[in-house]
Amino acid sequence: QVQLVESGGGLVQPGGSLRLSCVGSGFTLDYYAIGWFRQAPGKEREGVACISSSGSTTTAPDSVKGRFTISRDNAKNTVYLQMNSLKPEDTAAYYCAAKSYKCTSYPSLFNSWGQGTQVTVSS
Repeated sequence: QVQLVESGGGLVQPGGSLRLSCVGSGFTLDYYAIGWFRQAPGKEREGVACISSSGSTTTAPDSVKGRFTISRDNAKNTVYLQMNSLKPEDTAAYYCAAKSYKCTSYPSLFNSWGQGTQVTVSS
């Protein structure tokens, strides 16, 4: 059974850091593009970062560039999202998702999704 499980969310003060993990089971993440998405209440789901099967990475929107970094550890079948200098507007449920090979910013093109992990940035 193909499954993605996110962890690492929580409550953090503005300026703090969190590292989210996305662990795959039932399949090998190496062959997939893994994207991180977030969805705040009342807003559409948006792509945050993506890493392709070849290891190339993208981050979007501009508001997270320079603060968020995506990486993968194939030995652990895990993709990480390192989030630094967190801001209240980063508050959202964060999801990881998988699709074949290449990244895209369109959530509908990702086939498998995790259950999400909540990130709350507040003082």
